[in-house]
Parts: sequence; C-alpha cells; structure tokens
Amino acid sequence: MDMRARLRNFMDDAALRIANRLLGRLRRAKSGDDDYHRMFARFRQMVLDSSSPAVLEIGSRNVSAAADGRTRFPGVEDYTGVDIHPGQYVDVVADAHQLSQAFPQKRFDFVYSISVFEHLMFPWKAAMEINSILKTGGHVFVATHPTWPPHELPWDFWRFLHHSAHSLFNEVTGFEVVDVCEGLPARVFSLVNDPSARTLYQFQLHQGIAMIARKTADYDRNRLRWDLVPADVTDTIYPRPSSGGHST
Repeated sequence: MDMRARLRNFMDDAALRIANRLLGRLRRAKSGDDDYHRMFARFRQMVLDSSSPAVLEIGSRNVSAAADGRTRFPGVEDYTGVDIHPGQYVDVVADAHQLSQAFPQKRFDFVYSISVFEHLMFPWKAAMEINSILKTGGHVFVATHPTWPPHELPWDFWRFLHHSAHSLFNEVTGFEVVDVCEGLPARVFSLVNDPSARTLYQFQLHQGIAMIARKTADYDRNRLRWDLVPADVTDTIYPRPSSGGHST
C-alpha cells in the first residue's frame, strides 16, 4: 500500500471515529434494556422456575474470556456444555448438526445457544437435532444476528430476520414459536456513492435476534429428513480462534 493510500485510510478512520462520537447521542438505551437481552432474561427465569431442569448449552467453549455458562443458571445441577472443539467449559465435543449421536433422545428440558446459529451450515438440521434431544414441552432459546460483520471465517454462513424463527421452529419440525424479537438497533451508512444505497441510513436494522420455541411433538422423520452433514460438502471446519469466537 502506497503512502497516499495509507493517508486516505488514516483520514477515513479518523472521520468514522468522529462520526461515531457525534452519533452517540442516538444511543437511547443501555444494552441490557434492549428487547434482545430481555428475551434471554425471560428464558433464564423459565429455567430457574423449573424443578431440576436438564440444560444444554450449544457453543459452550470459552473463546472470549466469558464466564462459564453455568453461572447464568445458579442452582441448576444438570448442565451440559457442548461444542465442536474441546476447551474450557466443554463437557461434550459434538457437532450441532449431529446432537442425536451425542445424547439420548429427549434428554434435556432446555437447550440454548448464543451467537452460534450463524455459524451452522445447515441450521434447519440443527433444529431437527434439537427436537430429537429435547423433551416434549421443553424449550429452546436461540440468539443470533440479523446484521453483524463477518467473523470466524470461513464458517460464517447466515443472517436471520424476525420470520427466520418460524422457518426453523414450526409444526413440521415439531415446535411452536413462543416469542421472537429483533433488538440492538443500528443504522448503516454506505461508503459507495450508489443511488440505490444513498438512503440506507434511514432504515433501522438490528444487530441481534432472540427467539424462544417450545417442542410440541417429535418431528415426522418420514416427512422431514436431511442426511447431509457439513463434512459431506466441505473440507473445512469451524476455526479455533484464540479469542473472539462468540460475537456477542
């Protein structure tokens, strides 16, 4: 990169930092007051109000200096952390696309994942696998992203909007959606002077989506099946970052 390009990058970065400070007045609420975070607080209370619940966390490995997921649910003794790689807070190493090979059917009362579904090549397959290991009447919580920068490449596949909840958790997959919300509002400013992108800043986007679904029945295996796993279509695997794996 020549000196002119370096200077331009420096000036652009400085301008963006200034704009970020000026636009700070638009940040109306603290992060914890957002619907996205309130949805997890609701799920957490559901777990704590249950008698001797069995809880599974998908994506439990410590990759961002976060606390053990167990600390979110004090008093819960039957807690299992699963991840595709071994590491701190991981009890079972397994792929979310193949949970039924790692756990007995109807093993858990609650299953949850935070910032994982965007990294699943076949998220509909994961929904089916969750159905297999979740007790009928049990609940699943998923938090992921409608808008977020690419991360953990090359294993970053999807962004989810409000109606994505119903495409994953529905009568055919054996669920009903209890609630879903998008939160953590944001705006986008185009760095390309393109007519179709000039008004992007006017539209509110969201950085997070949270959903709760209840298992109503086992899914019909004669009607619904997806035999492929990621290894059938790629020779890569979710990376082992030294930091920054979970994005929120």
